[in-house]
Amino acid sequence: MNTLSYKTISVNKETAQKEWVVVDASDQVVGRLCSKVAKLLRGKYKPSFTPHVDCGDNVIIINAEKVVFTGKKETDKVYTRYTGYPGGQRFNTPAELRTREDGMDKILRHAVKGMLPKGRLGRHLLSNLYVFNGAEHDKEAQKPKNIDINQYK
Repeated sequence: MNTLSYKTISVNKETAQKEWVVVDASDQVVGRLCSKVAKLLRGKYKPSFTPHVDCGDNVIIINAEKVVFTGKKETDKVYTRYTGYPGGQRFNTPAELRTREDGMDKILRHAVKGMLPKGRLGRHLLSNLYVFNGAEHDKEAQKPKNIDINQYK
């Protein structure tokens, strides 16, 4: 048997097969949606996954304002941020963030960011995520393909 035929393929930046995908977030639970999006960004669904390389897809989330939280998280969950000044700790709930123009973008990015690797690779992967509140997006030139996020585990 030829053992040289079993070589491990390691993807690099030039050989990565990156695609553009559109995910419809209508009536999706935030945490479950974001865990699948994080796997898409990372490239975990691909057979050529390499842990230290950006080999994932570029993900466009549409209808972000239609995501749902389970239980009482809409009013009881608290996002904490710090301005950098003394006494500058600020608190927001998802219900308060929904009223802001970029609120749903902040909610989904915060959830996906926690599921990506920490460091340079994670920050680079997060830049491949695009969130839009409505059904329209401005990435038509990339010819993204629509996928059903419910078929992924």
